[in-house]
Amino acid sequence: MARRRKRSSAPPAADDGEDWLATYADAITLLMAFFVMLVSFSKVELPLFEQVQAGIKEELGGQVDSDKPIFQLHSKVQQIIEDTDDVPPEAVDVGFDDQGVVIDFASGSFFEPASADLTEQAKLVLGKVKRELEVPPYDLFFVDAEGHTDDVPIETERFPSNWELSAARAAAVVRHFIERGMEPTRLKAAGYADTKPKVPNRDIMEEPIPENRAINRRVTVRLHP
Repeated sequence: MARRRKRSSAPPAADDGEDWLATYADAITLLMAFFVMLVSFSKVELPLFEQVQAGIKEELGGQVDSDKPIFQLHSKVQQIIEDTDDVPPEAVDVGFDDQGVVIDFASGSFFEPASADLTEQAKLVLGKVKRELEVPPYDLFFVDAEGHTDDVPIETERFPSNWELSAARAAAVVRHFIERGMEPTRLKAAGYADTKPKVPNRDIMEEPIPENRAINRRVTVRLHP
């Protein structure tokens, strides 16, 4: 009678040579989920995409591709502000949003008090920005001007409320661009009064915050593809 072999109670040794397959599968799954997310977007926001792309490159230790049009325009506008005399640094803020480059001009430095008349410094800065927008590829960019106020009501013969004041200031920026030769179809003006503050006008005790009100009194110029 044949003798049965004694089975070993120890489990078979794992093949360490294929452990990388699990990591590879995880990476492929993550990539697939990433591309599904991209496809699910209804539209591609170019500035946001370029910022995300730059952030990914930086996190991976690569060079940030600063020659993208949006980044170049941001740098050029920032340089314009720095090179313009008599414009306080705190009077202009240059940044990004989900559409393009955003320039916030403080109303106190760019308009006469309680009016929609541009100061000479404002005309100088806007003229330089306009020249940049004549150079390809920025000659195809659109320009949106938005007027904003604080929450202090205004009531004058010309401006019965902050709505008229904010709209008139935005229109003054657009009119200045047109007078300097910009194509009107590239421009848009809108007034928002105090409905879109950057920072709260009042604290939790409903006391006014003067420095915040000054920030909210602004005209926003958005440059976007």
